[in-house]
Amino acid sequence: MRANGFDYSVDGFYSITICTQNRDCLFWETESPTRALNDAGQMIVKWHTELENKYPEIHCHEMVVMPNHFHCIIQIDGEGRDIATDAHAGAPLRGRPLHPNDQPHYGPDNKKYHPTIGEIVNWFKTMTTNEYIHGVNNLGWKRFSGKLWQRNYWDDIIRSDASLDRIAEYILHNPERWEEDQLNPERGKD
Repeated sequence: MRANGFDYSVDGFYSITICTQNRDCLFWETESPTRALNDAGQMIVKWHTELENKYPEIHCHEMVVMPNHFHCIIQIDGEGRDIATDAHAGAPLRGRPLHPNDQPHYGPDNKKYHPTIGEIVNWFKTMTTNEYIHGVNNLGWKRFSGKLWQRNYWDDIIRSDASLDRIAEYILHNPERWEEDQLNPERGKD
């Protein structure tokens, strides 16, 4: 799913889609015709917002929480970096591996600098999973089987303003098209 030979820590815009395991619908009020987020969906929004605090070199743009997946646009903007990145081309899914000479780039308050998209997604999945488990155990949230999120995710390297506009428009209007969404497990069942 990753672009072969691409360095996912370089400045630019990236579209990310993450799906729940088994495409379980966990984030919307199940009986709401208004497509309202439930408490778990609001928690996803919270951790999306928190990404900019954890990773000061990123900006979060459009996003939407769907019943069983999440779309967002993340911009890496390392303007003013004074330390060269140590990322590998074709960074693995869970971020680039640390080699003996590498040092993690953490700043005050545990902020992470020079992240890859894989590291950002991994942190987001970890934090949302931990809080979702708390919600299951303490707040009566719907249980999930095995893992909250699928192992992988989809990314799109956004290479033009036209692509950025098209993807942002898709994200913003995705809830309106839920019945036809390819990730809707109820699509075509009538």
